[in-house]
Amino acid sequence: MFEIQSRHAHSRARAGILHTRRGTIRTPFFMPVATQGVLKTLSLPELYGYEQSIDSSTTPIVLSNTYHLYLRPGEKQLQSFGGLHQFAQWPGIILTDSGGFQIFSLKKLNTLTDDGVQFQSHIDGSRHWLTPERSMEIQSAIDSDIWMSFDYFPGYPATEQEVEKSVSLTTAWAKRSLLWHASYWAQHQRPPSLLFGIVQGGAFPHLRKKSAEELTTLDFGGFAIGGLAVGEPEETMYQAIEEVVPLLPERRPRYLMGVGTPDQILQAVRRGVDMFDCVMPTRNARHGTLYTRTEERIVSADLSSLRYEKIQMRAHAWAGSDAPLDAYCACFTCSSGFSRGYLRHLYSIGDPTAARLGTIHNIFFYLSMMREMRDVLSLV
Repeated sequence: MFEIQSRHAHSRARAGILHTRRGTIRTPFFMPVATQGVLKTLSLPELYGYEQSIDSSTTPIVLSNTYHLYLRPGEKQLQSFGGLHQFAQWPGIILTDSGGFQIFSLKKLNTLTDDGVQFQSHIDGSRHWLTPERSMEIQSAIDSDIWMSFDYFPGYPATEQEVEKSVSLTTAWAKRSLLWHASYWAQHQRPPSLLFGIVQGGAFPHLRKKSAEELTTLDFGGFAIGGLAVGEPEETMYQAIEEVVPLLPERRPRYLMGVGTPDQILQAVRRGVDMFDCVMPTRNARHGTLYTRTEERIVSADLSSLRYEKIQMRAHAWAGSDAPLDAYCACFTCSSGFSRGYLRHLYSIGDPTAARLGTIHNIFFYLSMMREMRDVLSLV
């Protein structure tokens, strides 16, 4: 299921291979976010090609969301196509978030109970009931390869009592998710999906420890660290990672949900994390913020630093500039020879081509960064 191939001499970083029913992924890796089955401005088959051009030894993976796909296009349509892979023409691997994050992000539109959550749709106001079992059922219709157990966290800041309740509910819901998952796959004659548990606990070390200890008694295929990157100080996030990682099984992948900037990813890798997702590269691209290398390699040879800068393409400084976006980058945007001046022009007139070209570049940057981290670790 998960093989550790090498370990970094001066940190907790490790390189490995995660086996799924649709292929193997080299770790550490980053998942572009295709929340509703699409990477905004970029089709999934295109993304697959770009990922394979960066590292053909690993199967591309994206993250999609249970709650949003449940609302649109809906379970029946997904089932009629045989799942999201066929619907979106994605030949790689899919991880689905359980919908638990929407308890936080859409908290004004839901009612929380011990059994589950009643949502009021942000689309048309209709009401929907989501429980651990319903989350698993929807993920089975999506037919994703890695499922997340249904969880709950209150955000940041939160009181100790609120976080304690989230730990209690998350453990109870994790057990229910695991039972449904085991029962479902016992009835199906094909390779099963992986199911991950999610450690909560907010900024309280004793509650992080409690959550990790409760969840690691259960037979999950991997473990996520949740409830972070929601407004807490960066050092609080790093402290939570350092507290949780030693409590997780060595032979299971570790997933830091919703993180983050290139530097945050590097720091988390050094602390022993294997998997990441974040909307940052695509969202920033749509708003004109692009990541560029300052040297041919992004990642330092000893895994201690990153060499890049962020530039805002709408800045007047790029008006008329014939400089390349990134002289060291081999993505379509850069290899096609588009200048910073032209890209600035596209952003300034609001042409959607700007967001598309920026998305291609930022995704290429993130995936290249992860490949370089894997390469450094493979030489250890």
